[in-house]
Amino acid sequence: MQPAQLAIPCVAALGLLLFVSGFFVSVTRARFWTLHAGANDPAHALTKAVRAHGNTAEYAAFLALLIWLAGQHSQAAWVGWTMLAATVSRYAFVAGMLLSPTLAKPHPLRAVGAFGTYLCGPALCVALLLG
Repeated sequence: MQPAQLAIPCVAALGLLLFVSGFFVSVTRARFWTLHAGANDPAHALTKAVRAHGNTAEYAAFLALLIWLAGQHSQAAWVGWTMLAATVSRYAFVAGMLLSPTLAKPHPLRAVGAFGTYLCGPALCVALLLG
């Protein structure tokens, strides 16, 4: 898989995840007629939506930058697979947050997404250093 061909779709997918999750927070706030309800309840839909979006905001932008740069500077197939895995990991993480009955207990998709992010992010950094 050529990194240059994957960079734009992966960056676009991360951007879409960020903006759709932000919109979902707004819809969920409207559904509960509140700006803050659920903030202390790990099982509340608004809490889960806010944390899923917040975590996406924390990681998506830098992953997008890494993906874009790695796509421009590396021809190694493993970099392309890593870019794709990083993007899928972020989607798995958000799905795990939203599908979980409560954030107080682990969800398999959340764990897979976090592990994938923690593995792929540093790998993309190494790809940039290797050129």
